[in-house]
Amino acid sequence: MQAVVLVGGEGTRLRPLTTTTPKQLLPIVEVPMLERVLATLASHGVVEVVLSLGYRPDAFLAAYPDGAAAGVRLAYAVEAEPLDTAGAIRFAADHAGFSGTLIVVNGDVLTDLDIGALVDFHHRTGAVATIALTPVEDPSRFGVVPTDAEGRVLAFVEKPPIDEAPTNEINAGTYVFEHEVLDRIPTGRRVSVERETFPALAAEGRLFARSSRDYWLDTGTPASYLQAHRDLLSGRRAGLPAPGAVEVAPGVWTLGTARIDGDVRARSLVGSGASVAAGGFVEGSVVGAGAVVEGGARVQGSVLLAGVRVGVGASVVDSVVGFGATVGPGAELSGKSVVGDGAEVPAGGRLAGCRFPDVGP
Repeated sequence: MQAVVLVGGEGTRLRPLTTTTPKQLLPIVEVPMLERVLATLASHGVVEVVLSLGYRPDAFLAAYPDGAAAGVRLAYAVEAEPLDTAGAIRFAADHAGFSGTLIVVNGDVLTDLDIGALVDFHHRTGAVATIALTPVEDPSRFGVVPTDAEGRVLAFVEKPPIDEAPTNEINAGTYVFEHEVLDRIPTGRRVSVERETFPALAAEGRLFARSSRDYWLDTGTPASYLQAHRDLLSGRRAGLPAPGAVEVAPGVWTLGTARIDGDVRARSLVGSGASVAAGGFVEGSVVGAGAVVEGGARVQGSVLLAGVRVGVGASVVDSVVGFGATVGPGAELSGKSVVGDGAEVPAGGRLAGCRFPDVGP
């Protein structure tokens, strides 16, 4: 089976982290997000994937120079200019020479969706395209998809006001396409699958959808990025939080040569080469590879990426600190603050709900 993975977005809501690292290469509990997506595809029989690239394609080529990751073969389709979602799907599939039934997924969505069941439903209905759906509390940020009793899509309503949404079932970012769908996507211009391709197919009665209550998370915001880590550390998603993780105390995990001299509590992981000094406190957090939490520092509900140093007496709560950044002694981070790679939060600094350095809107 073959798949297109869309990874071309700039990840603006996660800046400044994504200023240097594409969103899909950011780690989720020490494993790049993209590899978690690819591993899910591989578990359902996908053997070939083409990455639809736009923003920082060099980073993906450098990360996977051998053209393989997480059990699948990789091809790379780099857009010369943005083609939007449908245009990107066709460009990537044509570039890779894919034919037949095709899986399409968004590379920033983590899910335990049974892709095999979705494909079976697709074939039973005779659809030319099928969308995976998931229910959400607030559908206004997504494409809302009402269906009839057989699963035929009645409309495709992109990001409606919450009080006007016809259902709370939204487009979950996993599709099954027959090649006929690709053939009808115009080339040479931007084409949106949500605003153009899907509405046209729905009007013809040829678009179907299947809802699932399987785990699903769009990781595009600081809040959801943090949630992805919590879900793995809390066991909401089954299995080890990361390959090779060792549970050294109830809910406390380490990788490789992690060293814990301080107080590390449940729903936490300390990465290889990382350390928590005596007097340091970590709870519900990931301390990335080679990161250091010094004495008297407190890290709660947060993610420290590789190489971070949290100084004496500093506090990092409900925040993300980028690769190689430093949080100075006595500094305080809270409220889903995001600190960019290599940044230095000065001693005694206060960040609440901030991006540092500020990268604008």
